[in-house]
Amino acid sequence: MTTQPSKTLEIFDNPNPGRDYTIHIDVPEFTCLCPKTGQPDFATIQIEYVPDQHCVELKSLKLYMWSFREAGAFHEAVTNEILDDLVNATQPNFMRIRAEFNVRGGIYTTVVAEHRNPDWHPPQMVVLP
Repeated sequence: MTTQPSKTLEIFDNPNPGRDYTIHIDVPEFTCLCPKTGQPDFATIQIEYVPDQHCVELKSLKLYMWSFREAGAFHEAVTNEILDDLVNATQPNFMRIRAEFNVRGGIYTTVVAEHRNPDWHPPQMVVLP
């Protein structure tokens, strides 16, 4: 049983690659360190993506998120790093990372970063009566 943080993101084959669907993942206990003070920063990381051929395996995602616990990172940088690493691992049609950091010094920070495959066209929204 792995009990160490890891930067390795495992993937598995999308069980329905011919269908657009959205995967929502919430990581409510994300922590990293302020690069200026070394104090911990706490955040909820929300991941939304439309997979193409691969999905991220959740245990590896948990260990990946844990790998930031002792790392100093600005909120903007860590949000974009997570997006880049997940996009490199899964090559999704679309992915959005929303990082909502808890208050520090009276300021809340939310960073949103997105990736879109230029060859992908989202389906039209269906409006029901």
